[in-house]
Amino acid sequence: MKQLLVILTAVLLAVSVYGQTIRGTVMDATGKAVPYATVSLKRSTAVVSYTQTDSKGSFVLAVPAGTATDGLTVEVHSFGYQAADKNIAGFDVPVDFTLAAAVNELKEVVIKSSRPFLKTNGDTLSYKVSEFASAQDRTIGEVIKKLPGISVAANGTISYNNKPISALYIDGDNLLDDKYSIATNSVPQGAVNMVQVLQNNQPIKVLQNKVPSEDVALNLTFKKGAKLHLMGQESIGAGLPGNYDVSLNAMMFKDSYKAINYLAGNNTGYDVQQDLVSHNQAEYNQRIDNALPAALLSLGGINTPQLAQNRYLFDRSGILNINNLVNLKNGVQLRVNAYDVHDTQKQDYSQQSTVFLPGDTVRYNEVQHNRRVPDIFHTQFTLNINHGNYYLNDALLMDHQNSTSYSGLKTDSSAVNQVFQDHLLNFSNELNLIKALKSRPMIQVYSYVSHSAEPEKLSIDPGYNAAIFNHNLPYAQLVQQVNIPSWYTNNYLAFRLPSGLFTQSYRTGFSAQSQTLASSLNVVQNNNSTNLLSDSARNQFDWSRKKLYAEASYDLPGEFLKAHLALPFTLQQIDYSGKSLRRYYIDPLLSMKYQVSAENYLNFNYSYRNQIGTIADVYPGYILTNYRSLQANNADLNEQQVQQAGSSFSYRKALTLLFWSVGALYNHTHSNNIASSVITNNLQQGIMLPYPNSTDSWIFSGSISKYSFALRTTFSGGITWQSSRTVQLQNNALLPFNTISEAYNVNADTKVSDAVSFSYKATLMQTSSHSSVEASAYRVDQLVQKASVNYDPAEAVQFNLSGEHYFTYQQGNPDLKYFFADASVKFRVIKWKTDLEFSAVNFLNVKKYNALYLSANTLSASSYTLPGRIILLKVLFNL
Repeated sequence: MKQLLVILTAVLLAVSVYGQTIRGTVMDATGKAVPYATVSLKRSTAVVSYTQTDSKGSFVLAVPAGTATDGLTVEVHSFGYQAADKNIAGFDVPVDFTLAAAVNELKEVVIKSSRPFLKTNGDTLSYKVSEFASAQDRTIGEVIKKLPGISVAANGTISYNNKPISALYIDGDNLLDDKYSIATNSVPQGAVNMVQVLQNNQPIKVLQNKVPSEDVALNLTFKKGAKLHLMGQESIGAGLPGNYDVSLNAMMFKDSYKAINYLAGNNTGYDVQQDLVSHNQAEYNQRIDNALPAALLSLGGINTPQLAQNRYLFDRSGILNINNLVNLKNGVQLRVNAYDVHDTQKQDYSQQSTVFLPGDTVRYNEVQHNRRVPDIFHTQFTLNINHGNYYLNDALLMDHQNSTSYSGLKTDSSAVNQVFQDHLLNFSNELNLIKALKSRPMIQVYSYVSHSAEPEKLSIDPGYNAAIFNHNLPYAQLVQQVNIPSWYTNNYLAFRLPSGLFTQSYRTGFSAQSQTLASSLNVVQNNNSTNLLSDSARNQFDWSRKKLYAEASYDLPGEFLKAHLALPFTLQQIDYSGKSLRRYYIDPLLSMKYQVSAENYLNFNYSYRNQIGTIADVYPGYILTNYRSLQANNADLNEQQVQQAGSSFSYRKALTLLFWSVGALYNHTHSNNIASSVITNNLQQGIMLPYPNSTDSWIFSGSISKYSFALRTTFSGGITWQSSRTVQLQNNALLPFNTISEAYNVNADTKVSDAVSFSYKATLMQTSSHSSVEASAYRVDQLVQKASVNYDPAEAVQFNLSGEHYFTYQQGNPDLKYFFADASVKFRVIKWKTDLEFSAVNFLNVKKYNALYLSANTLSASSYTLPGRIILLKVLFNL
């Protein structure tokens, strides 16, 4: 009774003290309730009363008795929304709020002192470049490699917490699309203030907060001084034996105009084409639902050595690269990207290949002296308008490539010369328009059109394999020609309907592809007469593929749970060589992202895709794709059903600079055809057979990165395990294979002091292959270690020493061990803004490199000739 009296007394006192209330609701811009928002009643800065909204966005504020309305204000705060406030007109008048979304409104965290500068703001993580850079880092790419949580692959692909980035922005502008190595290999690190990681990056403003994105992008912000004037560096270098390295670049990073332009040439092993890698080519092909026909001919498969490219590349290359972006009024943006490359590359190598078959072993040896001369021209013009209610992007591309390759070839049975000519011409235009209507729905119009042609010609002389190609009679030359001119277009109309809970999207469209495959394999006799090898060595047929499709997709842009479900329905008809194939299928796609906490999230995705082969899968006549491979594909068109499921977890703790992630991916592919090969010591003949088969693969991966404040060191590591089960038909034997690949890596990058820095990286790769029809199993292990030391005894003097060690083990073969060492010294004349650099690359003069490669039941031992020692003196002028 006493407790009850106390409660009743408290209630009566509350009623007497709070005799008035203020009611209202809190909604977002779409009309959805905002639950658990903080609602405060204030007079000036003093809080009179406060409460929270319920699950329906409603609130009731208790007001002390006798309180006047003069000067009272209601304020609302909620995570993910801009704060709002309103004055009180009367206690009986509802106070309703509509909150505007605020991107990246998590509480800002700044770590600043003797530690590296790090700032988090919602989905944006910012690294201060000066805290991670050393004096010898020239470009921003050299610093990005050191940032905790970020990794860079050998081809320049950047990943954040094991996820490849979708773009690299230059102070908010997309100057380079996915060819961002142009920036990472040229932008001076001293000009960059911050490297920002943009998670859940949705660059199209009209889709923000309506269509979620799982993309991760990087953004470079620049120092004020770097944005005011032209920047650049000119360098000229000469050395032994007969080497040169020259470059001239100019860059501008103003808000209204951005540019990265350069002219460069060298013969020191640096391939200028590595700046031009399209890091998201697969995503681009998926977006346009097409890919250019791959080249069918080549000089023969050559294994690329697992070395840094400048270790083995003999080249003489030059490039003019132009990238300019102009921001006009009203958000209009114009951009031009163009490059012209001329290159001459040489390579000398030998290879011994062993194919293990049940009851038989096939071996063949070859020695090649190759020279390749590519001329490449690319240009792209882009118009972009990106408003909050309107988006337009139009990109016009043209590619032209002339490439001629020469090869002196020696095999077990003959010595011949090869000439391969490849001429590519391609143009395309992609238009994407998204418009938000007044009644809230959005409309999208998309159109893509392209044309390509790539005449190929492979000549082999004199009299290669006369027993097979000329009835055992001597002859002059074998000539294979192929061309697949192609037209393609893809067009659709889409509607998006944002609502309180999710965004609905519906689209319908069509695509059409028209191609012709023309090929012939001709024999040039000693009297210069030419004849077709046989009737089965010619192809001439048309191909057309037509699609009608409709798709319904649903996006949940929730604060904690983001999801995307796509249900595309496709009717496809393919006609070729008097045959017709019509298919109707559904390819569902589901992806979900759950925000476990402010910094950690869980991802899940599943997809089911029907894939139908291309014109290159159905040519009935034989094509000599290279000197060892004669191919024909007379089976029905290849049809595949691909299922893929994956999950990953990403962890980040910005305060301690700790990042780690784990992931698993499963892929199952079922096909109605199988490739059959007949392998001999001098030729491999292949054909597609109507035999169903399937492949399965599992991939498990993990990575971790941690910055040690005490040691001033970024530690990182990773592991990847992959198992692939495939089936091959070789020499009439059905061979199931299980190939397991494992990769482990550890890295450390440390600043010992302001004058000394050190880095170390070790990678262990293990590849094993086993077939259930054979008792033997095969395995190759390789350990690669790299280390470097930088020492700056004075502001104007810099020393560098680095080394690489390669160790390869395969049972039954001698161990392979190689050590490469480089050194350089740089003197800076600060008054003249000039650097003098003396370098010695591979100063131990290693001129030969051997390597082992394992693929299914084929073991290859390759030997490469290396350029050896290069001594270079370079003068660099800085603008």
